[in-house]
Amino acid sequence: MEVRRGYVEHIVFRNHENGYSVFQLVSDEEELTCVGNFPVLSEGELIQVGGFMKEHPLYGEQLQAEQYEVLAPEDEIAIERYLGSGAVKGIGAALAARIVRRFKGDTLRIMEEEPERLAEIKGISERKAMEIAEQMEGRRELRQVMMFLTQYGVTVSLAAKIYQKYGQQTCQIMQENPYRLADDISGVGFKTADEIAARIGIHTNSDYRIRSGLLYVLQQASMEGHTCLPRELLLYRAGELLGVETSEVEVQMMNLCIDRKLIIKDNADGTMVFYSRNYFLELNTAKMLHDLDLECEMEEKQIIRKLQKVEKQFQINLDQMQRRAVVESVKNGLLIITGGPGTGKTTTINAIIRYFETEDMEILLAAPTGRAAKRMTEATGYEALTIHRLLELSGAPAEDREQASFERNEDNPLEADLIIIDEMSMVDIFLMHALLRAVSVGTRLILVGDINQLPSVGPGCVLKDMITSGAYHVVMLEKIFRQASQSDIIVNAHRINRGEPVVPDNRSQDFFFLKREDPNMILRVVLALVQDKLPRYVNAKPFDIQVLTPMRKGTLGVEKLNEMLQRYLNPPSAEKSEKETGKGLLREGDKVMQIKNNYQIEWEAKNRYGIAVDKGMGIFNGDMGIITQISEMAETVEVLFDEYRTVTYSFSQLEELELAYAVTIHKSQGSEYPAVVIPLLTGPRMLMNRNLLYTAVTRARSCVTLVGSDRTFDMMIQNVSEQTRYSGLLERILEVEGFDNDQ
Repeated sequence: MEVRRGYVEHIVFRNHENGYSVFQLVSDEEELTCVGNFPVLSEGELIQVGGFMKEHPLYGEQLQAEQYEVLAPEDEIAIERYLGSGAVKGIGAALAARIVRRFKGDTLRIMEEEPERLAEIKGISERKAMEIAEQMEGRRELRQVMMFLTQYGVTVSLAAKIYQKYGQQTCQIMQENPYRLADDISGVGFKTADEIAARIGIHTNSDYRIRSGLLYVLQQASMEGHTCLPRELLLYRAGELLGVETSEVEVQMMNLCIDRKLIIKDNADGTMVFYSRNYFLELNTAKMLHDLDLECEMEEKQIIRKLQKVEKQFQINLDQMQRRAVVESVKNGLLIITGGPGTGKTTTINAIIRYFETEDMEILLAAPTGRAAKRMTEATGYEALTIHRLLELSGAPAEDREQASFERNEDNPLEADLIIIDEMSMVDIFLMHALLRAVSVGTRLILVGDINQLPSVGPGCVLKDMITSGAYHVVMLEKIFRQASQSDIIVNAHRINRGEPVVPDNRSQDFFFLKREDPNMILRVVLALVQDKLPRYVNAKPFDIQVLTPMRKGTLGVEKLNEMLQRYLNPPSAEKSEKETGKGLLREGDKVMQIKNNYQIEWEAKNRYGIAVDKGMGIFNGDMGIITQISEMAETVEVLFDEYRTVTYSFSQLEELELAYAVTIHKSQGSEYPAVVIPLLTGPRMLMNRNLLYTAVTRARSCVTLVGSDRTFDMMIQNVSEQTRYSGLLERILEVEGFDNDQ
């Protein structure tokens, strides 16, 4: 490791969030550019830096700092240089010279220990002397905290966040209960807090540790889609995680219940444990659904007469169940319309829109994702927004970091007579709760979705639980219309859903099965399809062809496929900047996906002249885009989403992005692609099921190509087992509606 000592001559760049800095270090021997995280740094300071020399392609030789120490100025010249640099607010070069002339080498001690004596200097009042003293104390305190935290392996950027949150209480809190970090600081989870606690010397059976571990297990379960866990499963997972006896976990679980952080409820599946937030989200959702589910007193004959006029005027031909859906939408405050591909959901939505238009009613359309909203707009001719945009996502952070904050709520509801939400299978409990808060009683709400799709990426089984409850009016569209029946994608999707065999004879125009048993051969076929054959077949770009796979790991998992597809579809070039991340390499031109909801990040839409014409907040789990620029100097990555929204990420935010040439089938929900390629060979039985296969096949607009084992394909069609998803919405609906749970 290289060690250099000198003065901070000039700070070229500084990121105040994480302390990343680029500055010139000057000593008697040399002038050197240093880069690294320096949470406490001012021009004029004497520092010692340790790190490694590296050659930057644009900026030449630099010292990449791994550690540093701020040193006390060693002589009067150094003290004057430090104070005159602007390090202490209110002291310029002239005043610094007067202070040092008066107090000489004792200057810094007097400023820290006897600050009132600064008032002896012309131009410094007693008040200004105290302000200077406070600054000196704050900087000394921050340095002490940094030294305390870094000795326990806390990174410099995290240490800055911790100090910003706790201030002078930092050391006390860290010694008593470092697990507070997991609750209070964004980006810190239980495992990070646990590592710090172990270094500090917190016992493994500490009450704080067990409580934090229990909450962490429920947070992880939420990421798996659960809003609760069976009591025994929670105790087992927490015991395994913490390495303590189940009895000790049980005691703290009950203590968390007493503190109202957890709620325990019995239901048909046994005793379930909820994070209290999730329990009340589901309970309030059930109550709001009950309030919206009003009956509108209108004669059915009158509705049908009006509908016949609408059909004639707009040349819409409805079958019996589609007409029933329109009638039910007029008669009820809450309606669910469900059906598979080709069953006329879009035609039904159009008929409902036209009917309510003739009644001069205000209509709003929305869907969970930008892609789904765009398709809805194209299909109806009526502007559809994402649900987040409809609710006017706020830049203000929510009390709960996992939830969004919206401008639209019970105090500022949506102004509409009718709201239609498409792709409801994608809506999780957080988003459903936020939506219902913004819908006034008396507004009609129509929820449209396919119950046979995979459940939402976020927690809950909203659509399924609502339909299963039997509490609301549901119209199920089952007839496949003639035009749709000419598509083997749609016909085979319905066969898969019914558990009927699909014969992969490749006589189809849009559904192909290429039998291969060797994983390396499957990879070669996938590459040939994406790079050459399918773009020509469906008249699209290679980036528009989407590879969908059941798994993340393994030869045919997301990670390996992305590595291969990046190498051939976007090879390295001297013209393309790159950035190595914890997840792999990102390159300008790469296809990427956002993998977590970020409610605070800003986006801009620019016209062809680069002028911003629209802006908003939020990029969400599953959004896909293209990297347009990587800047090493600014430490940013620019991504273009949906061909119009530009987002700038700092390097510290890149954990939110991953390559998306291939994505898991689960992540493809709500999206539609010109063509999809699905490699199938082996995988866990619980994952390789009918539900997953059906979802994958229905993502394609023009062509589906499966590559792999026909035995695995047949097994998936017959495998009706689904990964269990624990939720309590069904139980809460039955409670609110006063139904017997055994009904």
